[in-house]
Amino acid sequence: MVVTEIFKSIQGESAFAGLPCVFVRLTGCNLRCRWCDTAYAFNGGQKMTVEEVLARVRQLGGQLVELTGGEPLLQEDVYPLAEQLLNEGLQVLVETSGERYIGRLPQAVVKVVDVKCPGSGEGGTFNIDNLKALEKKDQVKFVIADENDYHFASEFMHQHGVPQRVNEVIFSPVFGQMRPRQLAEWILRDGLNVRLGLQIHKFIWDPDTHGV
Repeated sequence: MVVTEIFKSIQGESAFAGLPCVFVRLTGCNLRCRWCDTAYAFNGGQKMTVEEVLARVRQLGGQLVELTGGEPLLQEDVYPLAEQLLNEGLQVLVETSGERYIGRLPQAVVKVVDVKCPGSGEGGTFNIDNLKALEKKDQVKFVIADENDYHFASEFMHQHGVPQRVNEVIFSPVFGQMRPRQLAEWILRDGLNVRLGLQIHKFIWDPDTHGV
């Protein structure tokens, strides 16, 4: 597989935010979101075997591992890697754009699945079959740039019964573009039972720093 970076940091997103986590960032993505903050993972990277990745994860230590990108599901070796990590007793998260089918991942993996809003420039790319593959332990995330995105996310969530499929629905403002307070006010006004996600790693470290 081709890997951009492997590092240990504080989980900044999802319902696991705030916990120490080892990140395995795979190279390559087939989408081009306008607000993407990991464009450096589109190209380059280092070829590594599954065992080499496992060895680095063991070296860094910890109980929580996230496979991310780029888009991790573009690489076939992500599936045996996830299985091996689970076999070592680790909790495994996979963060994905929602465009790739998630049903091939091991059942124990926690899938953090984006639904791209119109403001991303990649609206309409969500693989609708992923709705059937979701389980209660999984999480669905909407990254929101403006009020139009907010309405899209609210309507999609209700139309497809997303809160009944997963325990966590996350509305996350585009960092530096949408004020968190504005999104919070809309959520409270409309009585939505969703989690406000704030990418806390960007408040801890410089938002442009890699590997943290």
